Amino acid sequence: MTLPTADTLWADVLAVRQQLPLVHNITNLVVMNYTANALLALGAAPVMAHAREEVRDMAAIAQALVLNIGTLSPDWVDAMGMALAVARSRGIPVVLDPVGAGATPYRNQAIAALLAIGSPTVLRGNGSEILSVAGVDAATRGVDSAAASDDAVAAARDLAVRLGAVVCVSGATDHLLAPDGRHLRLSNGHPSMTRVTGVGCAASALIGAFCAVQPDAFAATAAAMGYLGVVGEVAAQQVQAAGGGVGQLQIALLDQLQLLDAATFHTRLHLTHD
Repeated sequence: MTLPTADTLWADVLAVRQQLPLVHNITNLVVMNYTANALLALGAAPVMAHAREEVRDMAAIAQALVLNIGTLSPDWVDAMGMALAVARSRGIPVVLDPVGAGATPYRNQAIAALLAIGSPTVLRGNGSEILSVAGVDAATRGVDSAAASDDAVAAARDLAVRLGAVVCVSGATDHLLAPDGRHLRLSNGHPSMTRVTGVGCAASALIGAFCAVQPDAFAATAAAMGYLGVVGEVAAQQVQAAGGGVGQLQIALLDQLQLLDAATFHTRLHLTHD
């Protein structure tokens, strides 16, 4: 089993910058603009298309599909299912972000409907969301987690095997579980990142971009989460040193997604394997 290293993850960063993958997002209204800007800053090409009349065509020409259920409607759930079916049939990687899973029956029904069409390549969520998708009762606060990422590792491991997908549990420590048993921990990031709307959703979109250039979804997810974690640390420290707040942080995050260099990434990355 291949285990990612800082060198291999940075090679994937360069691959995204060089290949400019087209990432089709059916994502939520709250984060659409920030997600698009995050993908652009990374070096990918975002498209936000959710109309049922075009999602099949758009999914067919994209290099990755990202589904985010943050702001649901029946039409959007239908569109996600249509795009998912096309992506699965063409071998296009799919990232599913089950925002707010467990908060309402409707969200749970939407997730079940999508999973009935096909498993994603990568499932990324916070501790509460992953526990809910796994069928474990979990407290949630709207779309925010009431469970630590460490609390969801066992459920994520089982879910990875059941779905045949990489499962990423994000939190203070990000846990990545693969169906083949690989388990990776990333301990980067900064608490202030949770105060900027859309950072978690952007993480899922970035995973899509990396999956477009790296066929090993486990390595792609590690590259996305590791890169964003280091970006968050650098951005938060720069903003704090300048006396700024969360308004400046959202811009600093985008800046660092574009500007982060190899030396900083290698120096700061905290990655461990089982």
